[in-house]
Amino acid sequence: MEQLLQQIKAYKQEIASANGTDAESFRIKWLGTKGLVKAIMGEMKNVAPDKKKEAGQLLNEFKLYVENRYAELHAVSENNKQQATNDQLDLSLPADPMSLGSRHPISLVRNRIISIFQRLGFAVAEGPEIEDDWHNFTALNLPENHPARDMQDTFYISQNPDWLLRTHTSSVQVREMQKGQLPIRIICPGRVYRNETISARAHCFFHQVEGLYIAENVSFADLKQTLYFFVQEMFGKDVKVRFRPSYFPFTEPSAEMDISCLICGGEGCSVCKKTGWVEILGCGMVHPNVLENCGIDPNKYTGFAFGMGIERITMLKYQIRDLRLFSENDIRFLDQFTGAV
Repeated sequence: MEQLLQQIKAYKQEIASANGTDAESFRIKWLGTKGLVKAIMGEMKNVAPDKKKEAGQLLNEFKLYVENRYAELHAVSENNKQQATNDQLDLSLPADPMSLGSRHPISLVRNRIISIFQRLGFAVAEGPEIEDDWHNFTALNLPENHPARDMQDTFYISQNPDWLLRTHTSSVQVREMQKGQLPIRIICPGRVYRNETISARAHCFFHQVEGLYIAENVSFADLKQTLYFFVQEMFGKDVKVRFRPSYFPFTEPSAEMDISCLICGGEGCSVCKKTGWVEILGCGMVHPNVLENCGIDPNKYTGFAFGMGIERITMLKYQIRDLRLFSENDIRFLDQFTGAV
């Protein structure tokens, strides 16, 4: 026991003087597998039985003393390393480049369309994406047996078939007309849903912008001049435009507007189906029945409406051939629109 006390005292004196010792070297010498702490622990077998308890407490105290000393040396060593690193930092070096994100092409074109029509006095109106049958179909002069009501085209809510995912943003126009605050001059951007097979030219969800102008003495000429202005601002003044007679239950007369294909320059390609023309929107004068359904006197007020798919406009503007790229979140595709306007 006396020899053990003397040995521990000598070890403590040696440890106390180890101020400049490397922390790792200290650990190996004292706390390693073949270190001095383990060696002195082995001396317990030589202590008399009546002294073993006292010797065990003494050895545990010594081991704790060594571990605390190692912790102090390790902290000093880490602090020195950090200080050396800071001293070597060159603040004049250029920073690591940070990659910037970009707006989605659909958002870019949507904002552009809104900006063009706002310059003509159109305000933005929005509505719910889950709509009831009356606002989505009945108020827009669609009879019950109209094909647009068929389950193959519309996503109905299974728990209540009177509710559905809106198939167009015309339902927002109905809600605005019901307010009775005339005149009305609005555009309605938003997402719509139709039960269609996904392909390069179609998707089960897409985005629309629909417009509505109701006042006294509104004519088809007003509609044409409004759309001429939009096309020139969006695609340039060299783009050709044509109107074709069409049919929509909620407008009369109705028309579809085509522009010369921007991808092939009017020569004919797969996008324009070899015709040189691409249809971009439907339009017409608001049907008197729609005005009556919304509480507006058709003998006093007239109006025009139009609607376009934002994806179609985006494909033409940026010459994109596959509609599915817009929803695949491929960073290689989206990165191409950094800085685009």
